[in-house]
Amino acid sequence: MSLTTREVWEAMEGSIFGVLAFVNRNGEPRSAGVCYVIDGSSLLISSGVDSWKVRHIERNPKVSMTITVPKHIPFLPFIKVPAATITFQGEAEILRVTDVDSLVVARLLRGLDLGRHAVEDTRLIQVTPRGDFVTYGIGMPLMQMRKVDQARGRAPCGTTRETASTQV
Repeated sequence: MSLTTREVWEAMEGSIFGVLAFVNRNGEPRSAGVCYVIDGSSLLISSGVDSWKVRHIERNPKVSMTITVPKHIPFLPFIKVPAATITFQGEAEILRVTDVDSLVVARLLRGLDLGRHAVEDTRLIQVTPRGDFVTYGIGMPLMQMRKVDQARGRAPCGTTRETASTQV
């Protein structure tokens, strides 16, 4: 089965949660669970201006992100199954809330009203994927995920969502 960049972006658009990984000033790995929205060919995440995520990413903008895509068995939701995953490396940039279209910010904040003061205390982390998306179980039925060689995939991040790819 061939996996396309467009299919990976669509899977990411269908989710809101991921794990953002970065390094601290001592070069030690750190990660944080985050909610995100897709904006063009990047992801946006909100955080406090003084948060350790923002401080560490300002020093080193190279990040990694893993997005989980929940899977379930229809009519048997009590049976736990592993999520599909999308992992990629990227470049992160710290933005002010006022740097981003207000409609995108509203989607990201999901109804949370920051108020005037809080807007100044909030930063957005824009993550732009680089290289390849590395996937497991994306674009396939749950039963096929049991075959590891078929469940793994790779698609170039590219600058558009149209780029085709091949399987790992």
